[in-house]
Amino acid sequence: MKRKIILLFALIFVLILVPARMEDIWSPYFEKVSSIVSLIEKNYYRNIDQKQLAYSSIKGMLQTLDPHSYFLDPRHFSRLREEHVGKYHGLGIIIQKQEERLVVISPIEGGPAYRLGIQAGDVISHINGESTKPISSYEAMLRLRGPKGTKVSITVVREAMERPFDLTIKREEIPLYSVPYSFMLQDGIGYIFIRNFSATTTKEFEEKMKSLVSQGMKELILDMRTNGGGTFIQSIEISDEFLPRGTLIVSMKGKNKEYNKEFRAIYNNQYEKIPLVILINRGSASAPEIVSGAIKDNDRGFIVGETSFGKGLVQTVHPLSLNAAVALTTAKYFTPSGRSIQRDYTHLEDYRFTRRIQGEREVRFTSRGREVLGQGGISPDYEVKFSFKTITAELLIKGAFFSYAQRFTNKNTPLSKTISFPPKSQKREKDPGRKKAVGRDFIVGSLVMEDFKNYLRESKIDYDSNQFEEAKEEIKRELEREIFSSLWGMEEGIKVYRKSDPVVLKAIEVLPEASALIEK
Repeated sequence: MKRKIILLFALIFVLILVPARMEDIWSPYFEKVSSIVSLIEKNYYRNIDQKQLAYSSIKGMLQTLDPHSYFLDPRHFSRLREEHVGKYHGLGIIIQKQEERLVVISPIEGGPAYRLGIQAGDVISHINGESTKPISSYEAMLRLRGPKGTKVSITVVREAMERPFDLTIKREEIPLYSVPYSFMLQDGIGYIFIRNFSATTTKEFEEKMKSLVSQGMKELILDMRTNGGGTFIQSIEISDEFLPRGTLIVSMKGKNKEYNKEFRAIYNNQYEKIPLVILINRGSASAPEIVSGAIKDNDRGFIVGETSFGKGLVQTVHPLSLNAAVALTTAKYFTPSGRSIQRDYTHLEDYRFTRRIQGEREVRFTSRGREVLGQGGISPDYEVKFSFKTITAELLIKGAFFSYAQRFTNKNTPLSKTISFPPKSQKREKDPGRKKAVGRDFIVGSLVMEDFKNYLRESKIDYDSNQFEEAKEEIKRELEREIFSSLWGMEEGIKVYRKSDPVVLKAIEVLPEASALIEK
């Protein structure tokens, strides 16, 4: 019976993709599949998961097509729906794996974990009685999420408590914010970060824009670094915010003529006159590349950062059942200048990891005659490469900055015991006997750096003194971000971090040129 289910599942999948006239070609294939399944059932040394066998066969078939056609099993299909809809059911916590520890970076205010007192810095040692040491943060996330109203038990280790404690928490609906951060960087200069593209992106973006405009924003820096994409239509709508009605945003072409389409701006009187600089990097793929390509090719703004990933293929999701689907590449998309930004994926290792651009690249021109190249992502107008020095990356992986900031703001380091900190109410402590107080003008100086070094020694985290000195500015920035996040929330941490971000600083420098584009 199970074998028949597997074969039926595979048959349904193939018939979606293959015209009826090719059934004769595929009949022998089905006979071979049936024979292989029977062979495995009779002779394999242990029992097998029949469903997993079916899923693997479909995945193998899709891998022969391109790197972006893929099968969504129930677990991944559920994750995709969560990201696109913009919500999930869970505990409402942001987690990170720091070596073997699963650490709570922040509880989401108002969520079930927040209401039960889960704190930043708590370590989740067990989920439903099973240790979190051997699992990734992604696997932990999947275990913590589940149907609304169901419960999950966690064991929490807290530094200030002698013993771990257990909590059973009911899962609730938690919003997944696509546009989590926006603030004023300087007088007149606003900043918005789009994490990914989901069904709520345009609504969230418009709310952030209205808020910034009310605060006096005249120019915008739009950050889409490490944005891996999402829903296609939202990338069109975000582009439309900045382009006059009728302006070409992107076009698609596929073998099936149903997918041959042009997408143009529909609305006027939005933010067509706001000077704009977009930030991208190697992690910006698909949807952010559509927005960046539309802005660049129409000479509407400037791009700063690193060359984007180079994904110019469009996937259409074909449901196979209530909880499984196939995301199949159905077309290529082209920027307004007519270029495809899709990189060559003949050598998958180069495509996924080294990101080399191979072969000749087509040359196209923007609306004002600037040269742009295809087959290699969106190239920035102003390149600013950024990567952490080795010691900074190692300390990040170990969670050293985060852990120190938690200790520092909880007055558990020698220096912090001499400092007055603002409580969560944002009011200053009534402690007139202390001379030093931490406010929004706080910067990491030599005293904090020495206190941090002392923490590293106490925690037996080895570091090279010369490397530490070379990475001093990076380390200061990381400490400031974590300390501000601990005291005033993650958005304040991001804000202070961006004010010294070299890519953001370059964008601020470029904004006058972006203003000139609008005036021409």
